[in-house]
Amino acid sequence: MSGAAIKAGRTLAMGQDEAVVGGRQSVEAPFGRALARLGQSRPDIVGLTADLGKYTDILPFRDAFPDRFFNVGMAEQNLVAVAAGLARTGKVPFATTYGVFATRRAYDFVAIALAHSSLNVKIVAGLPGLTTGYGGTHQAIEDLALMRMIPGLTIIDPCDATEIEAATEAIAEHQGPVYMRLLRGSVPVVFEPGYTFEIGKARRLREGRDVGIISTGLMTERALDAADALQKRGISTGVLHVPTIKPFDTETVADFAAGSSHIVTAENHVVVGGLASLVVETLFDAGIAKKVTRIGLPDRYIECGAVPTLQAKYGLTTEAIIARIAALG
Repeated sequence: MSGAAIKAGRTLAMGQDEAVVGGRQSVEAPFGRALARLGQSRPDIVGLTADLGKYTDILPFRDAFPDRFFNVGMAEQNLVAVAAGLARTGKVPFATTYGVFATRRAYDFVAIALAHSSLNVKIVAGLPGLTTGYGGTHQAIEDLALMRMIPGLTIIDPCDATEIEAATEAIAEHQGPVYMRLLRGSVPVVFEPGYTFEIGKARRLREGRDVGIISTGLMTERALDAADALQKRGISTGVLHVPTIKPFDTETVADFAAGSSHIVTAENHVVVGGLASLVVETLFDAGIAKKVTRIGLPDRYIECGAVPTLQAKYGLTTEAIIARIAALG
C-alpha cells in the first residue's frame, strides 16, 4: 500500500459519527457501528457484555437489536459460558469486556468452553496494552502472550477505525473462536475505506532498505509516522503491519525481514510472548540471523497515570520509535 493511499484515509469527508482529533480524522465506536450493520443482514448475530456495554462500544448494536443483546453482569466467566451456550444453538455471539477480564479471569473458560470445542464465539476486548491509566488491574499488557497459547484461537490486533470495521466483518464470517483487541471511543483513521483485511495476512504498508518495522495494533500508526520522519533524515524505513497474531503470517514476515538491514518490532504489549517473540521465532525457523530491536512494554506492571505520560515514559510514542531507530547507526 502506498503512503499516498494511507494518507488518503486520514482526509476523508466526515459523516455524523466522524471527527478530526489532533489533526487526524477519527470515527466514533467503529466496532459497534460495524456490528449494528452486520446485524441487519445476520439475524444469527447476538451481542453480550459483562456490564461494560458503554465502555466496549457495543451500544449501537444494543440500541438496534435490544432483543439480541444480553448483559450478564460483572461475571466474565459467566459471559464466556453463556456465549458458548448461544453458539451451540447456532448463534454467533460477540462478547465484550476488558482484555484483562477476558484473559485473567476467564482464561480457563475461553480455553475449554470455547476453543476446546471450536465454538463460534467472538471475544472483543477493550483497553488493550497501555490504553488506560488505571494501572495493572486494567491494563491488558500480556493478553496476546496468554491467548496465543490457546490452540485454535484466532487473535486480532487492529490498527485503526477502518481495520476494526473490516475485521469485525471478517471475524463474523470466520468459523471458530476469536479474540480481538478493541480500540474504543473516537478511533483514528489510518487506512482508506477500501483497505482489505484478511485473517492471517500481514500487509506491507511501506518499502524500505535500511530498517524494517514490523508492527501491530495502534503501534502501526506510529510506525508509519516514524517512517515518514526517518525518511527525511535519509533512513529508508519499511513498515509491515501484522494485524493477525494467530495464525501468524510467517512467510510474509520472513520475506520482509530478509530485505532490511535492521529489524524493529513495535507492539502495545510486553516484549515477552507477543509480536516480538513471534518475529524472533519466525526468523529463527527461516534461518535468518538478524538482530531484532524490540519496542514495547517492559516485563512489569505499569503504574497509574495519564495515558500520554505513560506511553512516553515506556517508549510507545512516535518520537520514541524515531529515537530508537536513529540510535541503531
